[in-house]
Amino acid sequence: MIAMSLSAPGSQLVEEVRPDPTPGPGEIRLRVRASGVCRTDLHVVDGDLPPRHRPIIPGHEVVGVVDAVGPQVASIRVGDRVGAMWLAKSCGRCRYCREGEENLCDDPAFNGWTRDGGYADTMIAWADFCLPIPPSLSDVEVAPLLCAGLIGFRAWRKACADRPVRHLGLYGFGAAAHLLAQLAIFEGQSVYAFTRDGDTAAQDLALALGCVWAGGSGAAPPMPLDAAVIFAPVGDLVPIALRAVRKGGVVVCGGIHMTDIPAFPYALLWEERRLVSVANLTRQDGRDYLPRAVLAGVRAHVTTYPLSQANQALDDLRRGAFSGAGVLVPGRI
Repeated sequence: MIAMSLSAPGSQLVEEVRPDPTPGPGEIRLRVRASGVCRTDLHVVDGDLPPRHRPIIPGHEVVGVVDAVGPQVASIRVGDRVGAMWLAKSCGRCRYCREGEENLCDDPAFNGWTRDGGYADTMIAWADFCLPIPPSLSDVEVAPLLCAGLIGFRAWRKACADRPVRHLGLYGFGAAAHLLAQLAIFEGQSVYAFTRDGDTAAQDLALALGCVWAGGSGAAPPMPLDAAVIFAPVGDLVPIALRAVRKGGVVVCGGIHMTDIPAFPYALLWEERRLVSVANLTRQDGRDYLPRAVLAGVRAHVTTYPLSQANQALDDLRRGAFSGAGVLVPGRI
């Protein structure tokens, strides 16, 4: 197998050739067809998420075809096309797993962080935590949906849980936001896109997708928002978003990592505004989201890179050099 491996946070990924791994009990082996480049990968590479395993192959938006099945696997067969997401495995025993909140598991495993992920042409994954891929979506199209799409969906459901949402703000218009915007618009919501100041490419993409307004993150929306989701890992956006939502509105923090939230006056939170976060994903999120995304016509705006250019893809993501999502493809593209 060929893989892009990280030996230490802050270093470049290095291309390695390794023997093909053999799946163990409950595992499958994937021949990777596409692997999304997610901001969480950046947090792993840059050390924002403390190292759990060295060296590590990043990647957790992985589409592949099964070419080997380990013992005790009954639900997946050789030749199946499946997706591996951020949550690689949960313990199934802790309180959270027993209560249907496996995303909060006390002893989880994560693809591309605690175990090797999909920046490779071959990957081992837990069979029970892989998702079937809708046949209407190509490998490259569906890869970003496996984390960016899913985390946006989870954040969106939390934003819409208690009160009707007609006006939705999305802060940080990257992979997750441009996918969520399409679903929210399909569901009849008006979407307001907040980007880095001066990022006209992201603003143009937002308007092309049907958002009713797009502007810099510090700008005030033309009307109070019912809810806002923050995807950019910038704590300074929290008081800005709270200021933008109406009484009783909610601000959802959608990232696994965020810079510190600055102190802000209680008046921004008063009048029953809520500030909440989402953590990780569940298999049920995937089962619910992928068919719904197909129905809504959600399509990722994708920039592709050969696997060997993973460092360039990560740097482009870090600099905001592309709009939408980046995807690595093993072999030539």
